[in-house]
Amino acid sequence: MADGEIRATFREVNGRGASRRLRKTGVVPGILYGGVEETKVIELDHKMLLMELDKEAFQSSIISLIIDGNKEDVLLRDFQMHPWKKQVLHVDFQRVSANKSINMSVPLHFINEDVSPGVKVGGGIVNHVLTELAIQCLPKQLPKFIEVDLSGLDLGSSIHLSELSLPEGVEAMLSQKGEDPVLATVQVPRAVVEEETVTSDEDDGPSEEPSGDGSGAEAPSDGSS
Repeated sequence: MADGEIRATFREVNGRGASRRLRKTGVVPGILYGGVEETKVIELDHKMLLMELDKEAFQSSIISLIIDGNKEDVLLRDFQMHPWKKQVLHVDFQRVSANKSINMSVPLHFINEDVSPGVKVGGGIVNHVLTELAIQCLPKQLPKFIEVDLSGLDLGSSIHLSELSLPEGVEAMLSQKGEDPVLATVQVPRAVVEEETVTSDEDDGPSEEPSGDGSGAEAPSDGSS
């Protein structure tokens, strides 16, 4: 069921001071929770974890966590990064059970953008409104990503969630019942819109006809000479 693996060890000590000391030695503190077992404090090699975090699948797939030779299927639930350094400060893993549904956000992969009529013919630009989708499913049904085919999009049109064919057993988790969010649109380039606006303003500019009542008569004299 797991799509990757990573090694960790149990931590002997806990607390902020201990965590700071670990980070100085190239180790990342973390926790393992969920299921029927108690929460465990763990530690992982920073370099190895950082390389795994660069992989999209590591953040949206079932991972095999190996601790002292024992394997557990887990999900990466959270990780904290240093504000400006490329350093992982903490990581959270959640145990998963094969017969219990999980909630997860998986990435959306948009395909066939360049052959959609709105782009190829209309010269439009694709705007990805959503880049991931919250879903619910059993662990064995968890997709690494969901494809969104844009080959039929015309200029100014959109593709909605209801137009997707989700994998078997996968259900989208929506904030409101009946919601049908937009996933992507093909928009007219901003430069074209601005050019058309300027042209329209010029067409509607002030008239060059002389002001007045249009009768051609001279203005009445005030009687002075």
